[in-house]
Amino acid sequence: MSTFKDQKNIVKQLTIRRIWNVVALRLSYSLARIFKIERNWGKPFALSIEPTTACNLGCPACPSGLKAFSRPTGKIDLSNHQNWLSQVSKSVFYINYYFQGEPFLHPQFLELIREAKKHKIYTATSTNAHFIDLKKAKEIVNSGLDRLIISIDGLTQETYESYRINGQLEKVIAGSKAMVQAKKEVQSETPHLIFQFLVVKANEHQIAEVQALATEIGIDEVRFKTAQVYDYKHGNELIPDNEAYSRYVKQKDGTYRFKYKGGNSCWRMWSSSVLTWDGRVVPCCFDKDAEHALGSLQEQSFESIWNSSEYRTFRGAVLRDRNSIDICTNCSEGAKVWVDG
Repeated sequence: MSTFKDQKNIVKQLTIRRIWNVVALRLSYSLARIFKIERNWGKPFALSIEPTTACNLGCPACPSGLKAFSRPTGKIDLSNHQNWLSQVSKSVFYINYYFQGEPFLHPQFLELIREAKKHKIYTATSTNAHFIDLKKAKEIVNSGLDRLIISIDGLTQETYESYRINGQLEKVIAGSKAMVQAKKEVQSETPHLIFQFLVVKANEHQIAEVQALATEIGIDEVRFKTAQVYDYKHGNELIPDNEAYSRYVKQKDGTYRFKYKGGNSCWRMWSSSVLTWDGRVVPCCFDKDAEHALGSLQEQSFESIWNSSEYRTFRGAVLRDRNSIDICTNCSEGAKVWVDG
């Protein structure tokens, strides 16, 4: 029931103009797939906006945790954020305030949420929950945040910190309990609370346990996420044995391959976009280091970037030969399970 309420909350953000935009996007995307000609008759209805690239953890498959970015670390400026929202709010009704980094390291993060709510936009974010106590939890509830994804990747400190390096499981659990309590105190249905469990070899035996913990605490939903690794051909310590929770499968010769075979299409190139903290517009969340930046909001409007020759060329490349694009080769969006034979 809580999941249904969350979906209903997204639908409540729709207006006639936003609905028409989605119809135009879907129609142009369908025609583009059929004729392999880039066309886009709408604007994105979803965005990911990066509050900051800073992070307190050192996760081994994350460039933010590894401090491995070539782009600078920083945090989004509130006035820039207001300007960018005013440019996109007629079509955008869903914003995920997360790309890289830990959002709650931005000292004014909840101001971003409150500003988006003024534009009737559904807001979500993802956190490691290390900075949430009861006071902060009450502030989060009062901000109007619609969805909070809490990363909990182990049910003992040993399994948790095997991936969430420098993390403390007790803080995650305490922050989660604080969120449930804060919602109850004001009888709020939001934010919709999700436990996200990144399944890796070290924690795959605890899948049932995380579901039980979520029920015990009062978390609304549990989601299991497959780990993305870059060096997988000869195996990787993060790849779980249970292939149902893996993006990679072991072949007869002992090497691994990506489970999915990408088709020459991607709905994300029509439906959404990603904004870095300093205003770079990148095609999707797989471009973690903004190597395929298609423009900058410091110099151009979002509309001009969205309709630019650079963006159109990138969409066209996805339609013609998606597997030749580096950030697409490890992505299952629009792909089918690869069956040998």
